[in-house]
Amino acid sequence: MKSSLILTIALAVAAGTPALTMKASAQQSTVLAPVRSPQIPAKVSFADTQYDTDRYDIYERLDRELTGISYTHGNTLLLLKRANRYFPEIIPILKKNGVPEDLIYLACIESTLNPRAYSPAKAAGIWQFIPATAKQYGLEVNEYVDERYDVEKSTAAAARFLKSLKAKYGDWESVAAAYNGGPARITKELDAQQAETAMDLFLTEETTRYMFRILATKLIMENPRAYGFALNADQFYTPMEYDIVEVNTPVADWPTWAKNQGITYAQLKDANMWIRDKTLPNKTGKTYRVRVPKKSSLHRSTAPKTIYNPSWVK
Repeated sequence: MKSSLILTIALAVAAGTPALTMKASAQQSTVLAPVRSPQIPAKVSFADTQYDTDRYDIYERLDRELTGISYTHGNTLLLLKRANRYFPEIIPILKKNGVPEDLIYLACIESTLNPRAYSPAKAAGIWQFIPATAKQYGLEVNEYVDERYDVEKSTAAAARFLKSLKAKYGDWESVAAAYNGGPARITKELDAQQAETAMDLFLTEETTRYMFRILATKLIMENPRAYGFALNADQFYTPMEYDIVEVNTPVADWPTWAKNQGITYAQLKDANMWIRDKTLPNKTGKTYRVRVPKKSSLHRSTAPKTIYNPSWVK
């Protein structure tokens, strides 16, 4: 490094450039752009509760998640883009089922709103249901149909599950902890640690972080520009519009069925991720509502241009 600087100065002298100027220029070239820590608000709200961040542990846990999500640029940008497509569908279902719309942020951190999400623990879909819980709340799960991937049905099932947890615990932070760590564990620890809410529990790191990841995601998505995210209106994913075709018979070949509807099999799957095989035996004659994308939704130039939340746009 020293010999390199000497050579730089020597060359500068030979060229008639003041050596000190070149030395300063060499030093300045290593200066990086400033990395700013996100500002932690004095209070944060979620559903029907407001949290004071003056308590050291609440401040530090929120700071960790807000810092991490703010600088995980790729996933956060994708989340914002997908939200424009899925928020208009998911939030009305939550409200209809008596669940505060803030619970949408639980789905955001579960799956980054990726309808194809599948975890090593075999949790699937936007709400990341495991098979047993999905079946408990009325979703069909088998090799041909997996309604965990049905945005409408899985959201309604998640709302029923969340409401049952709220009735059990009485506060949404405990609901969130139970959604992540399991009701049995949270109930046991509330009793063992003599705490009234999961916010005061010492739990596994993943579950301890869970509620704060939700709070951090809400803060960023309510005001992305405050955390450095700048998107143009034309960069968001467009909402999809569908025709609904009811199917109550076996389907011998979904690719052929899709072609007869004027779409590709891939487009059929994108709209109906709950279809898990190329056939549907349907021995019981159950009626399935199959989404067929409208022609206008297949191209960004003709799809709806609406932005769900104007504050998302720079």
